[in-house]
Amino acid sequence: MWVITVHSKDHIQVFEFDTEKEAKEALADIQDYKILTEIIYFNDESLVGL
Repeated sequence: MWVITVHSKDHIQVFEFDTEKEAKEALADIQDYKILTEIIYFNDESLVGL
């Protein structure tokens, strides 16, 4: 999961995305201060063997 946290003068917003591509496309459109984060769950079986 990918998360964009957006900080502006008035508020903080958090957006969640399933893929890195989706998150980076949205990141390009956001004007305020933003942080892109990848969330990795250790119990996620799709990551077994990495």
